[in-house]
Amino acid sequence: MPFLVRFLFVSLATYTLVHLALGMIVSLIARPAVHMGERIRPHLAARGLLALRLLPAVGAALSVAVVGVPSYLSNEPEAPTERVGYGCMIVALLGLGMWAVSIARGLRAAASFRSFSQHCGQAGRLAHLPGAPAPSYIVDSTAPLLALAGIVRPRLAISRGVLRVLTAEELAAALRHERAHRSAHDNLKRLCILSMPGILPLAAGTRTLERGWRKFAEWAADDRAVAGSERRSCALAAALVRVARIAADSPRFSLASSLLGDTDQLEARVDRLLRAAPPGPRIAGRSTLALGAALLMSGSLVVAILQPAALYSVHQVLERLEHFVE
Repeated sequence: MPFLVRFLFVSLATYTLVHLALGMIVSLIARPAVHMGERIRPHLAARGLLALRLLPAVGAALSVAVVGVPSYLSNEPEAPTERVGYGCMIVALLGLGMWAVSIARGLRAAASFRSFSQHCGQAGRLAHLPGAPAPSYIVDSTAPLLALAGIVRPRLAISRGVLRVLTAEELAAALRHERAHRSAHDNLKRLCILSMPGILPLAAGTRTLERGWRKFAEWAADDRAVAGSERRSCALAAALVRVARIAADSPRFSLASSLLGDTDQLEARVDRLLRAAPPGPRIAGRSTLALGAALLMSGSLVVAILQPAALYSVHQVLERLEHFVE
């Protein structure tokens, strides 16, 4: 095979193996990480779980770009032709398939938002709602619909059924909740999750982290919406209960932050709002210190790996991968 084709196969195979290795580690710590998130502030827990969810894909890509590519280009002779093992090709195609599935998921999410926009244009009318985080469409439906969808130009959809059951104070609390989702860029984070390959095929780690992230993202939006006010907490809790009692199915969109979120977490959210749980411990300073230490250690590791001797050792491993099962 020509040099460029061999380079692509080895890079894809390396990415896949590193992704699987990181995925196994993340899958093992996913459940403990979710439990640990309940002891700290929700927005910090959501950030941590999002980082864990993206770690296999991003870490594997960085490993290939920072270590694999320089090692292969600096040590691999540009022979006109050289065979690539069947094992290497199969692993590379597996990685390519993982990305094809994840990209298709992202495209379906984009199509879902397009259908949302068309639904709003056909079944609703543009209206001005004080405190709304985006242009608002009132939809002629009794469904419990109150959701912020989209990333660049988000839209807020609210059904007449929701407007009918909420008081002015409850509606204001619900709109503050959606505004908190927009400030946190939660829909962009949803797109990143949808567009990244799963942690491991058929593993529960992906679902555990994604469900945990959604839970803590809702808790964080609740906290921002009430801003420590007991009255706002009661109003938001009442809004959640009133909307949940509407006996209808709410349409779901992939790139949307709904007021109800995951309905199986509704009871925990209402209980949390009503009992006015004290905020988690302040660990922002410790988090900054830990992040700085991690960046310093990562930089030192990269510098060490990029030494000629280390690059040669990495190339030896890549050479074996390239000729795996010839």
